[in-house]
Amino acid sequence: MSAVVAASEGRQGLFSHFGRDFTASIVVFLVAMPLCMGIAIASGVPPEKGLVTGIIGGIVVGMMAGSPLQVSGPAAGLAVIVFEFVRENGLEALGPVLLLAGVLQLVAGALKMGGLFRAISPAVVHGMLAGIGALIVIGQFHILFDEKPLASGLQNLSAMPARVFGLDFSNAASTEMALGIGLLTIAMMLGWEKLRPKSLTLVPGALLGVVAATGAAWSMGLDVARIEVPASIAAAFTFPTSASWFAPLANPSLVVAALAIAFIASAETLLSAAAVDRMHDGVRTQYDKELRAQGVGNFLCGLFGALPMTGVIVRSSANVQAGGKTRLSTIMHGAWILGFVALLPWLLREVPMAALGGVLVVTGWRLVSVKHVTHLFKAHGPLPAAIWAATFVLVVTTDLLTGVLVGLALSVVELLPHYKHLRLKVNEHDEGGATRVELNGAATFVGLTRLNAVLEKQPADRPIHLDMDRVNAIDHTTAERLSEWISRRRQGGQNDRVTGPDAILRPLPLPSAS
Repeated sequence: MSAVVAASEGRQGLFSHFGRDFTASIVVFLVAMPLCMGIAIASGVPPEKGLVTGIIGGIVVGMMAGSPLQVSGPAAGLAVIVFEFVRENGLEALGPVLLLAGVLQLVAGALKMGGLFRAISPAVVHGMLAGIGALIVIGQFHILFDEKPLASGLQNLSAMPARVFGLDFSNAASTEMALGIGLLTIAMMLGWEKLRPKSLTLVPGALLGVVAATGAAWSMGLDVARIEVPASIAAAFTFPTSASWFAPLANPSLVVAALAIAFIASAETLLSAAAVDRMHDGVRTQYDKELRAQGVGNFLCGLFGALPMTGVIVRSSANVQAGGKTRLSTIMHGAWILGFVALLPWLLREVPMAALGGVLVVTGWRLVSVKHVTHLFKAHGPLPAAIWAATFVLVVTTDLLTGVLVGLALSVVELLPHYKHLRLKVNEHDEGGATRVELNGAATFVGLTRLNAVLEKQPADRPIHLDMDRVNAIDHTTAERLSEWISRRRQGGQNDRVTGPDAILRPLPLPSAS
């Protein structure tokens, strides 16, 4: 499979769609700039650290990625865990821990563990992202007032009323002006999405919001906090100066932090890559290769003292929607970030902190997807919805790792009724003009890696009969994966057939299942 993908990409050539890749790279750059800085601030680190991660994610990881159209950079999904880490251990400890996380990802990719991350329960992943989104919203709420977020989600939440009731608009001080700047950014972002003409669909609302807020603050001479960036991009890249730089790795708790970062970054990256694959009909993702590329990226981010990176769905979807065709669009977007920061650092210093806070409030709010938990409940019943809710609540009230681990533990509950018959057999049969893929046993996340491997190697020009007549149980993780595969095949015009008991087929998108 990997040889076929590599050959396909080689035939296309890196510059065969230069015009479309060039345009897409500009769009992705415009989306990435405010997000790179905003996520850095949400992580409790200087904004240039996010820009360095964006540069490495674009240029280095873009060249090596197993998902050519996926864009890598600092992710909201890791902002909370980095914020807590930096608060407890200091920014200087993040580099060696991130370097170790990159090594762990490299090893996982070399051991071909990419498929295992895709077997993680969607309820856990989306519950985690929703919890992260809520934490970002209530944390960045304080940035809107030119104040720093507090130590925990609950503390930030409890302090919100005091921020609001403490406003005094009769005497417009910096707090009130900063709030106005943040609200202007949010209004521009939301209003642009509702009112923008079709000819300007690719212009990102976040960019317009930041430009409008920066222009207002500059023209009116508002006394609000602005971002701080070094005069030279070289100053943003920090290097180990002695062997003592590795000292934090002797602390077992920091090694656990590296494991957590590697796990969450890998899961988010590979799930994002799967989502990107559903957006286009080009080269498919090589998951182990993508995992290795992310490992190299995080290794370098650790070495240069930057933020951790993942594959990021917002910038990736912008890349696909803007017409990106090869990895060149991702590579060039990293080059644009490098050029902008190197040549125009003075312009970045005019951006109000509250404007980036507004961007992150909208970004975080969108991660809290109530639609997903509603879908889980309607399609798969109360247990997956409960897993989502438990993960969400624990991420907000305790910490990210606790929420994810409890969610994963709860997802095992789905296996209990079938613990004696968990093995899933997947067999292929050539039936002349079609292939019959026969499943036998319990279709759960335990056997999902093997099932994914068989499904993804099926040719696009050959009908498939997915025979589930001998499946006695299916969990929501496998049902969601099969739904994605069936939908993608249907969008590609394949004339496939799916059979099985009504109880097994019910959660699948089969309006005419036979």
